[in-house]
Amino acid sequence: MSILKIAKLGHPVLHTKALAVKKLPNPSINTLVNDMSETMLDGKGIGLAAPQVHINKQVIVFRAPTEKENEQNTIEITALINPKITKFSNETNDDWEGCLSIPGMTGLVKRYSTITYEGFDMNGNVIKKDAEGLHSRVVQHEFDHLMGIVYISRLADNRAFGFTDEIQEYWKNHYEKE
Repeated sequence: MSILKIAKLGHPVLHTKALAVKKLPNPSINTLVNDMSETMLDGKGIGLAAPQVHINKQVIVFRAPTEKENEQNTIEITALINPKITKFSNETNDDWEGCLSIPGMTGLVKRYSTITYEGFDMNGNVIKKDAEGLHSRVVQHEFDHLMGIVYISRLADNRAFGFTDEIQEYWKNHYEKE
């Protein structure tokens, strides 16, 4: 496995709609998923989309938050290929997000509260799950990357974007007290 170079904000690959994967299983997609997983973990992220590593394919990897530790104490990573998202309702919530392509920055982002996502695993098997909370937010964030959308275009308040340490010290303390 390899750690891949992450595209930073300003690179055109982050604003390009990714192409669907045509054939599964596919050894090159398996290698990509493994490399993306290693890259995500190395960057201390919880999600990564192929366009972020300069690959124009509809592939995302993410760590869905779990309520309990698994017995082997391993990190479970989901690979989702050619995903689709359906919202349950128009209910949204605002929460803080960061991105491996915008290191050191944080923004308050509006997302759907509950979604259903579906796509394929590396073997071509269908994955379909409901998600809420952080799980829902991570999938929507990574899906946006496949559509050429970066989270800063979904800010709940344009003032609620900045360096993580400044946001933590000033904005979050004020915002969460209201």
